[in-house]
Amino acid sequence: MLASGEFDGALGRARSPSRRRLCHPVKVTSPRPVRSTGRAPVLHDEWREPLRAQRDPLAASAGRARADRERQRQWRKQTWLGRFVSTYGWRAYALPVLVVLTVVVIYQTVTGTSAVKPAAGELIQGPPAIGVVGTAILDAPPRGLAAFDDNLPAGMLPDGGPFTEAGNKTWHVVPGTTPQIGQGTVKVFRYTVEIEDGLDPAMFGGDNAFAEMVDQTLANPKGWTHNPQFAFTRIDGNDKGKPDFRISLVSPVTVREGCGYEFRLETSCYNPVYGADRQARVFINEARWVRGAVPFEGDIGSYRQYVVNHEVGHAIGYVRHEPCDKQGALAPVMMQQTFSTSNDDGAKFDPEFVKPDGKTCRFNPWPYPIA
Repeated sequence: MLASGEFDGALGRARSPSRRRLCHPVKVTSPRPVRSTGRAPVLHDEWREPLRAQRDPLAASAGRARADRERQRQWRKQTWLGRFVSTYGWRAYALPVLVVLTVVVIYQTVTGTSAVKPAAGELIQGPPAIGVVGTAILDAPPRGLAAFDDNLPAGMLPDGGPFTEAGNKTWHVVPGTTPQIGQGTVKVFRYTVEIEDGLDPAMFGGDNAFAEMVDQTLANPKGWTHNPQFAFTRIDGNDKGKPDFRISLVSPVTVREGCGYEFRLETSCYNPVYGADRQARVFINEARWVRGAVPFEGDIGSYRQYVVNHEVGHAIGYVRHEPCDKQGALAPVMMQQTFSTSNDDGAKFDPEFVKPDGKTCRFNPWPYPIA
């Protein structure tokens, strides 16, 4: 090393103190690049390897991870379903369920067959065969039922006002119509109100009073139109269309012809093929209209609403009768409450649908009593 200010003979110039060589205590790993080449310095071989992330940056390098060839061979051996499940996991099971539910919802939306949400206190059980016209008389007493006691106290006709014992077995239509009541997404039922010729109007309040009770009962929100599938519209003799059924007030003798009289209790019924022209006719017994029924405890108005709703229920498709479901609860409107609200009694005249289990309900005239 030259002292400060010394002359460098080899290069022919004096070295300044700022350009003198410095000592480095550690060996330099790469030589100083040659100025004349203009190339970047060559790095150590291990630095030239490609960069990759380490799973554990503190662990010693174990080299490049090898591909799992066995897993690829197993993947190739799987079926398309197995690969689908392996790829999507639980989604593979949920997807078919969602597809089925979507199809069901679309079908119900298009066809309008979605189930109606039950209202609080709903007592109707089972879907009806809407608009089905059969040949069986509904509410007719079963033939040959020897076990039934004609003296069933609850089924006896109560004392009360007079009624016409026998009419002329012909009818006249009470004039008057109504607009459509209810949505009628499945069926709009057309009905007439008719009175048997020969009945004394003073005994039942007159033709218009009977027709108004029928119309108001069918239009009540607690009635059948609470179900959006149903709607009613009343027509009369001026309408050229044919009614779906005829709601008729008739004498007890005519009821026995239209409904049967296997046991000696006054009843009403629905006959879908009555007479030579096979008319669908609801028979409302005038004796019951005037006096009611024992289970209704003298409430004539509630009984009239009940008998209209019950027999029209048969006409719109509710074929079967229903038992008392819970002790002390309101009776289903399709229970034969004219005779009794006790299952023990009901099993005697309706053994097909009612079993004797000791349950007794309270009378109820409405399909949807809490609407």
